[in-house]
Amino acid sequence: MSEERELSRRAMLRGTAGAAVAAGVVGTVLSAGGSAYGAEDDCPGGRRVPPERIAIQLYTLRSALQADLPGTLEALADIGYRNVELAGTYGRSAAEFRAMLDRYHLRAVSAHIGLEDIDQLVADARTLGYRWADCAWANLGSIEAWTDFARRLDKAGEAFRKAGISYGYHNHAHEFWPIDGVRPFDVIARNTSRRNIHFQYDLYWLVEAGVDPVEQFYAQFGRVRQFHVKDRAADGSFADLGTGTIDFARVFRMTRNTGVKHFIVEHDQPTDPLHTAKVGYEYLRDLRF
Repeated sequence: MSEERELSRRAMLRGTAGAAVAAGVVGTVLSAGGSAYGAEDDCPGGRRVPPERIAIQLYTLRSALQADLPGTLEALADIGYRNVELAGTYGRSAAEFRAMLDRYHLRAVSAHIGLEDIDQLVADARTLGYRWADCAWANLGSIEAWTDFARRLDKAGEAFRKAGISYGYHNHAHEFWPIDGVRPFDVIARNTSRRNIHFQYDLYWLVEAGVDPVEQFYAQFGRVRQFHVKDRAADGSFADLGTGTIDFARVFRMTRNTGVKHFIVEHDQPTDPLHTAKVGYEYLRDLRF
């Protein structure tokens, strides 16, 4: 058995995935529909990420959007993007921002939003059109505080779910650094329901935390519905996709057919945001695995 197949098998048998394997559920998911990479995506060089599942987190382009919102959105469309993930609307109302997206044939598929004032957030989501959203940040000093946060997160996720929005949590590295021997991420996972909270894995931050993205994916099998695809240079800094050290082909190959909905390009500190966006789109569009 190859190393990759053995790793995948062992990872699936651990944690919460173990019960699913015992019930035969994972085998069904891995061999049937719901794929993030459909059969039509097989090709001589390997599978690929379907372009309709590629998006970009607009935080990557925040400086360009602040300087020229319509011009930057138009440039993203010219690169080939059809989907974006929101991080605010840059001083525009939800309706105004939606009109700009429509003008350039862009679609908001996801957003980073908080967990307060849910009624207004739901109204904005319906205007903007996205049905996936994530809490982008929490950093707390004790396991008790993380537990309280997780319970509030779950309550917000339930409210969003009832409104037709799938709500999740986006990781950084610090959720995987133990406090008194306990990882905050595990506290979030234990104190939230799979029905209410999915996970948006930022692959850069998993690697930065010293976590294998594939093993961590299967440790939370079925809950990981989105990837932030962000590369890491050898010195640990952010890098444009394909120029760093993360083996995305391995991650995608070993998590294929498992229901990941969105592959979202991101770079926290780009020197040329539109160049970064172009490199990221072309890398994901051309990647074979």
